[in-house]
Amino acid sequence: MREVTVEDFVAATPAEVSRALAPGVVVEYEGTFDVIEVDERDEATVVTAGARGVGVSLRFERRDGGIRYEQVGDAGPFDEMWTDLSWNPENEGTRVVARSGVSLGLPFAVITDRVAAWKRRGELDRTLDRLATDLE
Repeated sequence: MREVTVEDFVAATPAEVSRALAPGVVVEYEGTFDVIEVDERDEATVVTAGARGVGVSLRFERRDGGIRYEQVGDAGPFDEMWTDLSWNPENEGTRVVARSGVSLGLPFAVITDRVAAWKRRGELDRTLDRLATDLE
């Protein structure tokens, strides 16, 4: 498994960031999958998404000052994938940190997981860029 971390300053309050980062929106911000269904449950939200014949279910849990989501079930491109998004006030805005772990579970993991982490970093960068743009 490889881990990646990206962070950015957003010119919005932590409450505005929290409201903007709804589970379906997070998946859209990443830009890899299209949201198919959002299932609100008591303890979590499950987003079903897909693209080019690949589907994935992601389980989102709200936490104090953040959100955590992970791939669930057997379908999906990863052997394991989780992401923590956290936000804290900073100056006149909010510092948002995205930390993710990814593993494809394929042979030559040192190479395949490195490629997956590189792609994941791009998705997280895109997420934070789109969040900042939407909250301008």
